[in-house]
Order: sequence, then C-alpha cells, then structure tokens
Amino acid sequence: MSITLADGVSLAETDGGAVLLDERSGRYWQLNASGARVLHRLLAGDTAAEAGAAAANGASVAAERAAGDAHTLLEKLRHAGLVSS
Repeated sequence: MSITLADGVSLAETDGGAVLLDERSGRYWQLNASGARVLHRLLAGDTAAEAGAAAANGASVAAERAAGDAHTLLEKLRHAGLVSS
C-alpha cells in the first residue's frame, strides 16, 4: 500500500528532520530525523514495518520496536489528515 501527502500538505526538510505544513488549516507538524526517514520511506512505497526496519538500521533500537513506532507514526499522520492511501 502506497501513501501520498494529502492535497494541501507540503513537506520541508530541516536540519533536525522535517516539517509538514497543512496549508488548509495553517497547522504544522515537526518530525525528528527518525520520523522524517520513516515518512520518506512510506512515501516511497515501503510498508510501516519496512520503513521502521530501515530507520532502525545502524541505530540502537530493535527492529520490532522501530516497526511499531513507524506504524504509530503512520496512524497519527492519517488521523491528522496529512497522508492518504
């Protein structure tokens, strides 16, 4: 399943990660570097498990934990209306 940014949502890279701006409401969400890596992988077509595993590669976090965190991030992005499937 592939996701895309919702209409009216833009993504900007920052020194510490990324920022999502919902131009419809003027609200923005800041992602740390790990969250930005996960989002980029999700937008490239990875599943949450794949995106989490990629983000965990070289980090001191278990792949299972990273996959769970990636799934949680995806659900929060969906709930906020920032991404669509």
